Amino acid sequence: MEINFHHIPVLFEEVMEWMDPQPDGVYADGTLGGGGHSEGILRLSGGTARLYGIDRDEEAIAAASARLKDYPGFQAIHGNFHDAAELLHAAGAPALTGALLDLGVSSHQLDEGGRGFSYHEDAPLDMRMDTSRGETAAEYLARISPEEFRRILTDYGEEKWAARIAQIFAEKRAQKPLLTTQDLVAVVDAAIPKAVRRKDDGHPARRTFQAVRIAVNDELAPLEKALYDFVDLLAPGGRLLVITFQSLEDRIVKNTFRTMQNPCICPPKVPICTCGRKPLGKALGGAVKPSKNEVDQNVRSRSAKLRIFEKKGE
Repeated sequence: MEINFHHIPVLFEEVMEWMDPQPDGVYADGTLGGGGHSEGILRLSGGTARLYGIDRDEEAIAAASARLKDYPGFQAIHGNFHDAAELLHAAGAPALTGALLDLGVSSHQLDEGGRGFSYHEDAPLDMRMDTSRGETAAEYLARISPEEFRRILTDYGEEKWAARIAQIFAEKRAQKPLLTTQDLVAVVDAAIPKAVRRKDDGHPARRTFQAVRIAVNDELAPLEKALYDFVDLLAPGGRLLVITFQSLEDRIVKNTFRTMQNPCICPPKVPICTCGRKPLGKALGGAVKPSKNEVDQNVRSRSAKLRIFEKKGE
């Protein structure tokens, strides 16, 4: 059965410009999705590059494999980019010319109502990016305490109404299990006053859904290590490109790149570095944002930021 995996590559032109695909280059797309960015890299390399596409969503793997079947250098890998070092080693990949991470949820995952990512659709609360393993959002919400729910709303959703939402969550869960996306939306609706909801720039449940999704998929905790792993996998002069969609991820990427560029922990007044920590490379430019034209065409790109790190040459 053919899977219609709709995905609009965000910051496509900017990614191609900074990646600068080379003939016979070796690339990794740690968040393969629908394969849009990967196809661009392979096409601009003249079709001679090797590209390892990693994704934990089996539907993405199937759709991208079909899309990129005419590129002999493409190899799909089912797994989590947090495990890229192990996955790429097992695949026999040499040092990378470039790597890309497009974090967040794909258009397909949002639009496919049955996956439970969307607060606009009534569907089972799943939210797993890899549906072959792990607990669903419904199972997660059934076992955590209201205090833990409040914590993830604050830490992962930056939700100002976290305490009130957690209180309503506990009350409604005591009445019946939260099994669908609309059950979770109802918690938010009951917690946040109508006047506040009307003034909200976007759906009032979006921060709650973001928080639960991040917790279910363990998106943030392993991110810093994954960034170091990808830089280690790069050849000298290779580039790591990361697209983020929310401030929590972007902060981790920005701070990690900053530390990679200047890892010295010596006191500022010490004239000579004695800690022995050497720069891994440098961050290029600042945060690259989508053009107004792109945002007009794809509203989901509006919060995207692209950051680039270039590994130190030999």
